Amino acid sequence: QVQLVESGGGLVQAGGSLRLSCAASIRFLGWHAMAWFRQAPGKEREFVSTITYPNENAYYSGSIEGRFTVSRDKAKNTVYLQMTNLKPEDTAVYYCALKTSPPMSRDSQEYDSWGQGTQVTVSS
Repeated sequence: QVQLVESGGGLVQAGGSLRLSCAASIRFLGWHAMAWFRQAPGKEREFVSTITYPNENAYYSGSIEGRFTVSRDKAKNTVYLQMTNLKPEDTAVYYCALKTSPPMSRDSQEYDSWGQGTQVTVSS
């Protein structure tokens, strides 16, 4: 089982920024996608963003309105989510997920492994 560990969450005021990290325990050489999902209390888990390997395509949810950027560091087996201009509605637990067969998906049920989550809280 691959381990995924998220970090970088915290408390920030509206308009602020955070960078989330997800470190994988091993490096995958074949096609795979690393994705970010989030879940607010009482709501369903929501797709945020994903980046694929080896083609390096990035996809985003329309709800973030261009405020987030996903990237990866191959040497560190790590993906990042840079979040700017945060809003109270961004408050959620953010999860990292791994998918090891194509194609890219926004469906959480299609992902193979999950991290433990990191809390992001945005105050107004």
